[in-house]
Amino acid sequence: MPHRVRAVLLTPAGTLLLMKRLKPGQRPYWVVVGGGVEPNDASPEDALLREIREEVGGSATILRHLHTIDRGDERQDFYLAAIDTWSAADRTGPEFDRPDRGEYLLEEIPATTQALDALHLLPEEFAVTLRNAVEHGELIAER
Repeated sequence: MPHRVRAVLLTPAGTLLLMKRLKPGQRPYWVVVGGGVEPNDASPEDALLREIREEVGGSATILRHLHTIDRGDERQDFYLAAIDTWSAADRTGPEFDRPDRGEYLLEEIPATTQALDALHLLPEEFAVTLRNAVEHGELIAER
């Protein structure tokens, strides 16, 4: 079963660093950074730190596990992480070499329910979880 790991990245400004996806012929959508756990990753957390380095050109500190989506054929674990610096110029993920996959834009989003409600954040099940965590102040207090 494929295992994916994803991170809600909190910035020093208290914003959320998200990935905006632009694909030809599709409505723009946002995702939290992450990807698949590979056989050479020592742990899911190690895979997540690798994905953060690849996708945002920075390093983060994992604070805690937030949520799991297990659909039977795929598992996704979502974590809360703090990130201090990032650089689009230092991204190295293989997806950036494939123009047919569209664009991957890093965006800081206010950590408010209003900002999240304005986004098409996927997967939708996690969007609800993240919105609830923001609404109850469960993210910023941990930074």
